[in-house]
Amino acid sequence: MIERPTARYGRQRLSRRTRRWIAIGLTALVVVTGVALATIAFSRFGSSEVKGELGGYEVVDPQTVEVTISVTRDDPSRPVVCIVRARSYDGDETGRREVLVPPSTDATVQVTTTVTSSRPAVIGDVYGCGTDVPGYLVGG
Repeated sequence: MIERPTARYGRQRLSRRTRRWIAIGLTALVVVTGVALATIAFSRFGSSEVKGELGGYEVVDPQTVEVTISVTRDDPSRPVVCIVRARSYDGDETGRREVLVPPSTDATVQVTTTVTSSRPAVIGDVYGCGTDVPGYLVGG
């Protein structure tokens, strides 16, 4: 290939083959990065040891909500903690309570608790559940 004077014609372009390999390399890098991120996200967030779902709620009075949750866990012999809450009409959290779900022989159990609200509550829900039970809930 003949070299052109850079001052007169500018920098020489990469060959078609070189450009193709750069494109293939960048595409492969993006795909590998995407797969790695998806794998990490699934391992951290996708498979949970415990899952809490709202079974129902009843507004007892403007400051009290009775919440029933259904808790499913991989290892029912371990205690878990769930956070249930009361919410106002505008969606703000107005009350919260941690609930101990003791060990059981069943993988799925239902638990009912009462949440006190600082403002008039219109709904109760479950914020989430986890296996990291605070000592003050188990008495240890």
